[in-house]
Amino acid sequence: MASDPPSPLPPPRRLRRLGVALLTLLVALGGFVLVLLFFESRDSSQVPGSTTAQAPGQPVTQQRSARTPAAIRHDGVRLTQDQVLHALALGDVVLLYGGSGSAPPPAALRALQQRVSGPFDPVLAANGAAVILGASRGTSGVTALAWGRVMHAPSASDPALEQFSSYWLGRHGG
Repeated sequence: MASDPPSPLPPPRRLRRLGVALLTLLVALGGFVLVLLFFESRDSSQVPGSTTAQAPGQPVTQQRSARTPAAIRHDGVRLTQDQVLHALALGDVVLLYGGSGSAPPPAALRALQQRVSGPFDPVLAANGAAVILGASRGTSGVTALAWGRVMHAPSASDPALEQFSSYWLGRHGG
C-alpha cells in the first residue's frame, strides 16, 4: 500500500497565516505613514513665506517682477533694473556697490562671492545659484538684495553681507 505524502497545512491554517502576514504589513505601513506625517508637520523649511524674525535683511513690502526677463552675462558692471529683478526672482543674491560701472568691485565683495557661490558664472546665475556683484551710482556702502529682502551695509567687509548672502541664496519668489 502506497502511502500518500502528508498534505501541506490545511487550507484554513494557511489562510490564517496569510491574513496575519497581510495585517502585519498593513500595520507597519500605517505606522510608517504616521511617523512620516508627524515629522512633515514640523518641517517648515521649504514653506514659502515662513521666514522667521531671525532672517537677515528687511522685508520688501511690494516685490516687483522684471518687465522683460534679462539674463546677466557679466557681473561687476552696472545692471539694469530688469536684470536685477529677474536675478532675484531666480534666487540669486545681488550686491550693489558704489561705482560708475567701470570700477572693479571691492576685493572684500569678490572674496565674499568666492566663499558663498564661487566666481561669477552665467549658468549659475541663470539657475538662481549666484552671488552677483553690480555697480550702482549713488550707492554708499553695499546694498544686498534677495527676493523680498534688502539690507544696507556700511562697507564691503561687513560680516552681515555674507550671512545675508548665504541665507537667501537660492530662495526665489518668481
